[in-house]
Amino acid sequence: TDRSGRDMLSRIIYGGRISMTIGLVGVALTIIFGSVLGTVSGYFGGIVDTVMQRVIELLMSFPTIALWAAFAAALPPDMTATMRFFFISIILSLVGWTGLARQVRAKVLAYREMDFASAAKAAGASHMRIILLHMLPNALSHIIVIATLAIPGMILAETALSFLGLGILPPAVSWGTLLQDAQTVATVIKFPWLMLPGVFVILAVLSFNFVGDGIRDAADPFAI
Repeated sequence: TDRSGRDMLSRIIYGGRISMTIGLVGVALTIIFGSVLGTVSGYFGGIVDTVMQRVIELLMSFPTIALWAAFAAALPPDMTATMRFFFISIILSLVGWTGLARQVRAKVLAYREMDFASAAKAAGASHMRIILLHMLPNALSHIIVIATLAIPGMILAETALSFLGLGILPPAVSWGTLLQDAQTVATVIKFPWLMLPGVFVILAVLSFNFVGDGIRDAADPFAI
């Protein structure tokens, strides 16, 4: 139990649902933003590509944790737990989509010069049809791999923000809020089991990394 007599295992399991759901929702939003913007940037090129790449470089130039913390600190403290959950997911995806967008753009730049893209253009297919039926499906395996490997980062980010009091706030429970009880050395020495949420964070991060590596090897077995 914790210092208030509450069962730690039950709270860890319940908090894990929130932490991992935020990670999954954040990655889902990252896929939407990154895939669409990266495909548009790579397919059309020119001024569209230039503007999008400058925006991406600007966002990537900021320290990620500091940017997340700044956005999270701007959330009103009286916000409901559900609204805070969704806003934290959106905040995490605001920066996370940039890396995916750049990698999708690189794939689309190669695909648009291939024979199937030239044949679709010669057949009179619209830009939207070529993007939806030819570009995105070919990049899908790459997107899935990147998204799977991005989930651990989202979980760690939510845990860090909640640990600092900027993410999920009590009485809502996440792995980050549970780790708030283990902030001092004296507390950890007296109640070492309060560090258990950190063990579950490590296990979740390793699990998603192993799954992502497996999917990457299956999608491209010749990659180094």
